[in-house]
Amino acid sequence: MVAALAGTGRAAVAVDMAGHGLRARRPAWTTRRPVDEEALATEVSPLADVDLDQAGDLLVSQLGQIGRGGPVTVIAHSMGGTVLTRAAQRAPELVARAVYLSAAMPASDIPAIAYLRMPESAGSLVRPCMRADPAAIGALRLDPGSDDAEYRQRLRNAFYGDVDRTLADAALGLLTPDAPAGIAFGTTTLTRDGWGSVPRTYITCARDMAVRPALQRKFIAEADAAFPDEPTAVVALDSSHSPFLSMPGRLADVIAEQG
Repeated sequence: MVAALAGTGRAAVAVDMAGHGLRARRPAWTTRRPVDEEALATEVSPLADVDLDQAGDLLVSQLGQIGRGGPVTVIAHSMGGTVLTRAAQRAPELVARAVYLSAAMPASDIPAIAYLRMPESAGSLVRPCMRADPAAIGALRLDPGSDDAEYRQRLRNAFYGDVDRTLADAALGLLTPDAPAGIAFGTTTLTRDGWGSVPRTYITCARDMAVRPALQRKFIAEADAAFPDEPTAVVALDSSHSPFLSMPGRLADVIAEQG
């Protein structure tokens, strides 16, 4: 996406969130062969201490560095939306526009994980992919390195439904097994002069099997009801959960249009 955005004349930076990318830490079970199924389901994550406070603080510091104190457009995907919401509430002056790409955009004081249990999440394939209880191990745990063909297909269906099989498998190889549950369980109190003052765009994905279309609409409706003076701009894509892989050119054009 950085390359695709460069083609539109936009400078872009991809940052690692707390507990992800180079800040990820892998549980011990991932290095054992064969995999210890009991450890997979019960080992406490080395990311169990990472919470939404840390993730939000990190993103605020990254925005300050990238924008040199000025506002930048921020694009968040999936659970990253929770972190963007926290950062925009804490430092609205650093966010020119908050763009949610089929992302969690939880209402004030509601944890993102609560939405996974709502009727609007019916049909989501994420929970069936989880290999442990997030509250018990401190992480949302997947097994992207699994040799179980059925399970790997479930992951592809959840996240990469319209992505070429070879590319989807390469993307699976980049996933880390644990995402900090503290980010999903955290809440942010939203205010009119904080997050509510930041222009926002929600990019919907019509074939998303992770964040279902009904849930995407719920996020938008709740935000607009709470902050009607700054209504959500909505752009629709006919894609799965990962349009940055299935239609990067189209997504780059959409993002470039957001200012």
